[in-house]
Amino acid sequence: MIPATIFVVFPFCLAVAAFSDLFTMTIPNRIPAVLFGAFIIVAPLAGLDTVQIGLHVVAAVLVFAVCFCLFAVNVMGGGDAKLLTASAVWFGLNPSLVSFLTYVSIFGGLLTLIVLLLRTKEDAILTVGIPVPRLLLTAKKIPYGIAIALGGYAAYPTSPLMQLAFAQ
Repeated sequence: MIPATIFVVFPFCLAVAAFSDLFTMTIPNRIPAVLFGAFIIVAPLAGLDTVQIGLHVVAAVLVFAVCFCLFAVNVMGGGDAKLLTASAVWFGLNPSLVSFLTYVSIFGGLLTLIVLLLRTKEDAILTVGIPVPRLLLTAKKIPYGIAIALGGYAAYPTSPLMQLAFAQ
């Protein structure tokens, strides 16, 4: 039961967040709440001890601190900050967190370039009728939840919980 939860909850929440961000430019608060809550429930059942869980929470606090600063200067959206923080708790304070954040940065850069390119071609896209979410073309922000999800998928196999799930 615990390995199945580890395999499903994190990827499912990231998928919901990415699609929500793509189509509405928002990430519902319940998604980071579910991610964080599920980690707190699953981690001890999967075999992480109190110190390891504490290090995972420290990782989330550190990511939140950086995200809060980026949010304060209007560089990052609040939903993105909460999703990145709740995702960080699944990686902990170890190299898998660095991998996750690196992947998020890479996918975020590519996503930004793609969205900016699409926005320069808005008239052609609308004329031809290519099915692109309208908000993607008109909003002034980037749906970074997509990059967070892709980064999470790329790094998740190296996360401590996935390593424990594979070991069982």
